[in-house]
Amino acid sequence: MYSFLPNIFLKLVNEFSKLPGVGEKTAFKFALHLLKRPEEEARLLADTISKFKEDIKLCSVCNNITTEEVCSICKDPSRDSATICVVEGVEDLIAIEKTGNFRGKYHVLHGVISPLDGIGPEDIKLKNLLDRVDKGDIKEIIIATNPDIEGEGTALYIAKLLKDKKVKITRLGYGIPVGGDLEFIDEITLSQALESRKTLDFDR
Repeated sequence: MYSFLPNIFLKLVNEFSKLPGVGEKTAFKFALHLLKRPEEEARLLADTISKFKEDIKLCSVCNNITTEEVCSICKDPSRDSATICVVEGVEDLIAIEKTGNFRGKYHVLHGVISPLDGIGPEDIKLKNLLDRVDKGDIKEIIIATNPDIEGEGTALYIAKLLKDKKVKITRLGYGIPVGGDLEFIDEITLSQALESRKTLDFDR
């Protein structure tokens, strides 16, 4: 269909179209925009992407993204180490941080349990959460997975894993719509959900 366009241009369009939420039309816009920009700007973008992949790693404590062994949140002495908020992904951590109302620390699962997709408990970052709890310094685990089937199932699985531990297990409260993603929830609603969190019933 696009045989009249250079292969390198189509290759760039194809790579852009692999990004989340980017369709073919938007991918073409991105490529054409780069074409209009100075060459040094395009090189800076390419160098930044390359360095990003080289330098970004997961925090050895909470699995947040960082360029060091331990992320800035885990190293922050002003944060409450006794309260851990468990989230599906870094985008959810960012959403909660933007509220400015949570001063605890995090644990990023990098996924949820989804049997239909072949994703089991061993495929998400659960082991070091259990290790953190076993150290005995944590008093509350706030499970902030999304309120959809996979998120609820993962929340209940975590609650059952921790039910014999000496730790309070809570779930985000009212205001989060069923099936919604935390990253798209407004900051006021997310703040209210944190404040109204409830103890999770893992026996149901």
